[in-house]
Amino acid sequence: MKERIITSVVLIAVLLFVGIIDNRYLTGLLIGAIVVAGYMEAQNLFKTDEKEMFYISLAGVALSLIVNPFTALIFGVIVGASYIAYNQKDLKIISPVIYPFVPLMILYALYVKYGMGTLGWLIVIVALTDSLAYFMGKNFARQFISKGFCLTSPNKSWEGVIGGVAGATIIGAFVGLYFMNFWNAFLIALLVSISSVFGDLFESYLKRRAGVKDSGNILPGHGGVLDRIDGYLFAAPVMFVLLGV
Repeated sequence: MKERIITSVVLIAVLLFVGIIDNRYLTGLLIGAIVVAGYMEAQNLFKTDEKEMFYISLAGVALSLIVNPFTALIFGVIVGASYIAYNQKDLKIISPVIYPFVPLMILYALYVKYGMGTLGWLIVIVALTDSLAYFMGKNFARQFISKGFCLTSPNKSWEGVIGGVAGATIIGAFVGLYFMNFWNAFLIALLVSISSVFGDLFESYLKRRAGVKDSGNILPGHGGVLDRIDGYLFAAPVMFVLLGV
């Protein structure tokens, strides 16, 4: 428990520092570090260790610091797919490029296009979804709906998911008033919150499929990087798309 608290404090301090400085290159370096750690964890989950694909993603991260992150994203996917085709490699080696490289580049693109405030809004929605789901699930699980949320994550309850999404949507909508009218903010908060639930679910599926409890052990008391950012990997692309509609 002590390790978990210390790690949480350090992570929050790093995020606050980067958020206050609000510098594209510093933010990009942080996201780049997350890509590297997340990519290595994803290789273990997908059971692939192709070094060339890792270097291609690393090049994409470096490119994102000087050009639009979407350019880097396209670069990574196309060059990776070309490498697979040219060398007749197994398609599964592109999996860590699709997850987590692509959504993290979209997360960076979200920051570059809409600013640090939007990232803060995203963090509020996803963090509240997770925290409120835990609270509601711990106190009300199976009291209203006897069936669990799904077999992929048997510990999740409908009460927890509904409570987490509802609370995050309402609070997120009010936070979103800084950017737009209430109903647009409400819709974005709702869809982002729901997508974060399935981001967490997808990570649970990958871990169950790989037969591991955590995606890694780089964060004492918390597991791996992917364990902490899974919700954001689905939520960030959804927010990016909705803000552009």
